Amino acid sequence: MKLRPAQLNRRELLFGGGMGLGTVALSTLLAEGAAAASPAAPKAPHHPAKAKRCLFLLMEGGPSHVDTFDPKPKLAQLHMTKFQKERTRFEANMNTGERYYVKSPFEFRRAGRMGVEINALFEQFAGVVDDVCFYRGLRAESVNHPTALYHLNTGNQFGGDPALGSWVSYGMGTLNQNLPAFVVLPDAAYPQGGAGNWSNGFLPAFHQGTPLRPQGAPILDMAPPAGVTREQQQAGIAFMNRLNRMHQARHPEHAELEARIESYELAFRMQAEMPGVVNLSKEPPKVLEMYGIGGPDKEADAFGRRCLLARRLLASGVRFVQVIAGGWDSHDYIDKAHGARIRCVDRPIAALLTDLKRTGLLDETLVVWAGEFGRSPDNGLRRFGEVWGRDHNATAMTCWLAGAGVKAGHIIGATDETGLQGVEAVHPLKDFHVTLLHLLGLDDNKLRYLHAGREKQLSQTGGQVIRALLA
Repeated sequence: MKLRPAQLNRRELLFGGGMGLGTVALSTLLAEGAAAASPAAPKAPHHPAKAKRCLFLLMEGGPSHVDTFDPKPKLAQLHMTKFQKERTRFEANMNTGERYYVKSPFEFRRAGRMGVEINALFEQFAGVVDDVCFYRGLRAESVNHPTALYHLNTGNQFGGDPALGSWVSYGMGTLNQNLPAFVVLPDAAYPQGGAGNWSNGFLPAFHQGTPLRPQGAPILDMAPPAGVTREQQQAGIAFMNRLNRMHQARHPEHAELEARIESYELAFRMQAEMPGVVNLSKEPPKVLEMYGIGGPDKEADAFGRRCLLARRLLASGVRFVQVIAGGWDSHDYIDKAHGARIRCVDRPIAALLTDLKRTGLLDETLVVWAGEFGRSPDNGLRRFGEVWGRDHNATAMTCWLAGAGVKAGHIIGATDETGLQGVEAVHPLKDFHVTLLHLLGLDDNKLRYLHAGREKQLSQTGGQVIRALLA
């Protein structure tokens, strides 16, 4: 296939012709090679790495680090004293009144060999903390939920860029041609910013995250319609693809058609394998109980099902799975709100780490737990006596990692005595992204895609690996 002039915009023409006809010929050959290669084909990593897949546990809403994994006894001393921080212009204009330090309403306990202090409600998670590396030095940039979520998930606060899972799919391909490389297991309500959190952005459409339904059948129409055999369906798709290929030959500048063809073929292949993957009834009753499935807490049951499904997807060859748990935005009644969230995720996450370790998957899987930002040490924008919550805080947050290549059983970084600012091993989100790619064998400076006339990457402008997190 020859590269037609209609495929080139002005920037691409200048880029291809800047060094003469030899460069034009090379650009043509590269374009033909890229079109011939399947986006699903497994790709060699940039450097050796233990992690072959990634599981991202997204706690949407911003979990409070000072009420989960980074306790601050100083807050008990300062409780209900005036918050010593200059008010923002927004707060002044809104006339929000006085702000006060508030202590954590939760008890904490020491867990594991390292004696890390965690919220005592993490009863099951306390048993697996030795497999975890807690990182207390991460810093976000936005305190607005949609922009902060876009930043965490795509590296760009304004959305429109590829998600982390899309970059992993693009850089690594898939281990199973019959399943998507990037799967998302959302809560009943999508996170703020919606599907932009798992968009393929400017990457080929194949790399977009595939969301599964949180209730009922994870994917609709997994079986052919009544009266239609698999052979008939395959013949219909083959005929449609022949027509699409003929149209594509006349309009090679339309990359979307290639993605459409790929999606039809993948959907057909998924009908053969996905029903078995999502069928949790095949699991032994003890495993279901371990994840909290079938228990009295309906939200824990729902989250446990997503965690168990995540393990089955990872075991089946999916490269990147994101599991989302919402409800962490606690501006008031944080004892009830965060308490309910912790009880919801505690057993399923502990079971997931235990299960990954039991099956040997943890040795080749990178597990990440994070929200879009942390929370403030004060009572946010209101004071209701002893009923308090916390405001958004981008300057301090805690996440944790586990699995392949991670320095398990350590606490890295620290925040100040009230939890307002990171003070040790402080790094921005782009460094965190670069580190996750590194653990998967990908170099952010090499994992690039030509778009709008320039090479683009997840970190936007480059970053550094957080070496302290590596084993």
